[in-house]
Amino acid sequence: IPEIGAAGMQTAWIEAIHTWPSPRPQDDGLSLLTDVLTNLPARFGRLGVPLGPESVVRMPMYDFQTLATRLHPFDITDAAELMHQLRYVKSEAEIEKIRYVCELTSDAFEALPQTLTIGQSERETCQRFRIDLLNRAADNSPYLIAGSGPGGYDTMIMGPTDRVLSDGDVLIIDTGTTFDGYFCDFDRNFAFGRVTDAARSAYEVVYRATDAGFAATHPGATTADVWAAMWAVLEQGGALGNSVGRMGHGLGMQLTEWPSNKPDDHTRLEVGVVLTLEPGMEFSPGKCMVHEEDIVITESGAQWLSRRAPEEMPVTDGS
Repeated sequence: IPEIGAAGMQTAWIEAIHTWPSPRPQDDGLSLLTDVLTNLPARFGRLGVPLGPESVVRMPMYDFQTLATRLHPFDITDAAELMHQLRYVKSEAEIEKIRYVCELTSDAFEALPQTLTIGQSERETCQRFRIDLLNRAADNSPYLIAGSGPGGYDTMIMGPTDRVLSDGDVLIIDTGTTFDGYFCDFDRNFAFGRVTDAARSAYEVVYRATDAGFAATHPGATTADVWAAMWAVLEQGGALGNSVGRMGHGLGMQLTEWPSNKPDDHTRLEVGVVLTLEPGMEFSPGKCMVHEEDIVITESGAQWLSRRAPEEMPVTDGS
């Protein structure tokens, strides 16, 4: 690691720390890394690097290609699946960190309607929400999005924008807020003034779909089972489709971890697994409703980590 990080790393459990004076563009730690790796015992001649889904190589691509050339005849192998499996089941300490950030985020969501007014922009609303999260002892909110529109919204992963909230709008805010390196990930929906019957009905459907997913989540069930339970409720409730492709995922040190709740993912659930339940549907052309909660698998079934959303969509009169 760069020399500037050595003192901090020495407080952790790692004993062998190698440093270089970064930045050094002509050789930014690459020779050092090559020497360390080539001097390690190598029984099989394979170097595991997370290269697959949900993984990031924390170095410039050119440096990685150069490293692979210098390490020949090492066989560089994708270790993403191995890392997914190692992170899949959380320890009690990890679960408590996620529970803590879920609780403080739930508190902030429950307080938010008191500050919502017609005439605010999505951006202003999210700025106030982020400040409240930090005041409640969150470390950061690296993921905080918003979408809104009359009677519903058409996007769940963009924004916030400068769009001004008006009478009849529905607003979604979704956040991945962190504490001590661990994420929560859930959303809430809010209405302004008049709420259409279609929007109220869609909210009820995704709420019941979340309950169905919760009931289907227990040790031995699969993520495909959880998806099927939620989709059955959405389909019966008139869903035109689900453009997301999955309805929840693993959660922990990353905002989205393996596995995914989708029909072709048959990962078996175990005690200690943390998941999000995220049923969403298009309930009329260009109008969506999405709901998300965080849960942990216990021996007796699922347990809520986020505090359950209201059964009816919160409505502000805009004053």
